[in-house]
Parts: sequence; C-alpha cells; structure tokens
Amino acid sequence: MIAHQAEALVLRTWPIHEADQIVSLFTRDQGKLKGVAKSSAKSRKRFGGALEPMTYVLASYVEKPRQELVRIDSCEILASPLSAPVDYARAAALAFFAEVLEEILPDHDPQDSVFRLTLAALDHTPAGQIWLPVTYFGLWITRLMGWMPDIAHCNVCSRLFAGEAAYFNFQVDGLFCADHKHPASRILSPASLTTAAHILRAPIAALASEDWPRTRAADLRRFAQQALERHLERKLHAVAALIQLGG
Repeated sequence: MIAHQAEALVLRTWPIHEADQIVSLFTRDQGKLKGVAKSSAKSRKRFGGALEPMTYVLASYVEKPRQELVRIDSCEILASPLSAPVDYARAAALAFFAEVLEEILPDHDPQDSVFRLTLAALDHTPAGQIWLPVTYFGLWITRLMGWMPDIAHCNVCSRLFAGEAAYFNFQVDGLFCADHKHPASRILSPASLTTAAHILRAPIAALASEDWPRTRAADLRRFAQQALERHLERKLHAVAALIQLGG
C-alpha cells in the first residue's frame, strides 16, 4: 500500500452501500482519481462538508496494487464553496466547472495548469458575479486541452478578422469570415474577439475590476461551450443551466 496526501478538488460523489461514497477527486499530483470514502455520509469528524463539489481539500488516501479505486481516509478543507453565499447562478457556475473537469480529464494524468486555472476561477466566483469566471474558465480550458482554434484568422482563407465579426458552427472547428461561414453559423462579435484576446493574455485578477454583466461576451461563452461539447461528443448539463440564466 502507498499512502498519499495531496491537494485536490472534489468533483462529484456517488453513494454506495449504506454510508459509503465513491468520490471523484482532481488531485494536483496525480490528476483525476476515484476512491471510496467509507462511512463518509455519517462521519463528520473525517469528512464533514469536505465532499461538496468544488471543495478544495487536502486529501489523505491509500493506493493499493491492482485496485482501481483508492481508499480515501480523510479530507481537510482548504477552501469551501459554501463559505460564501450560493445562489442559483453561483451553483450553476460551480456545477459547470465540476462537470467539465469530470468529463475532460483523463485518469491519473497530472494537469497543474488546469488545477491552477480552476483555483483562480473559484477565487473569482462570488454570488451574482459569475460571468467573468465562467467565460475565463471556458475559454482557457478549451485552450489547455488543445481545442482552441486560431481566433484571429479565418479557418479557410486566413483572413485577419481585425475589427470584423467571426462565425462559428457547432459541427466544425475553427472561426470563419463572412465569406466562408457555414449554414446556421453563429456570430462572434468584434468586441468578443477583443475580449478573448485579452483573456488569453491576462490573469483573471486583472479582469475582475471590469464590469461583467451577463450580456458581455455571451457569444464568446457559447463558442467555448460548443467547442467543449463538440470534443466531448455530449451535451453538458451545466451549460443548459447557464443558458437558462441568459448567459
């Protein structure tokens, strides 16, 4: 047996037996892994509220040879999403982060840049102010996964957008100029293209002082969300909740 202690983000849990749970953890050192937390549904001493999705914890777990699931012995809360008010919008944003990570991350593949991105997004997700972190996380996770197309040029003719709108379509990768857009394409405004370039060269803290109403960069969020869903080949439940909120 090998004992580990690692920083981790709780992604989701599944109940098994009477009080046990399977927990999906995104650890900084070993990437995503799943483990059994025995009696976690009733043991407040070892777990308390530490298994809420998107809780940042110091997890102690034991790895056994030839066993897929680790044994999670305890989780110490480092930062909890429940330490600040949770309205419906904030819950939808947290669910978006958790679902994306659960779906895109391979098991046992450390992704420190993704881990740091998620912590930064969580630090800037107060109640009622979700559109910056949702936009920032969606765009950057697409880039870190290698799914971000060139956002400055047409995918067909390499035309520089330079103050012009671009177009995107759920069925294909890339952005297109007006001359080469696909049927049923959606528009990505010049303002949102500028915002995208800003996001990709600045930390989220540098953007936090700006005004981020739900109408700002809504087309950019949808572009990133569609890219994620296209590569995952499934719809994300949390995206539907965010769309219902008008963003």
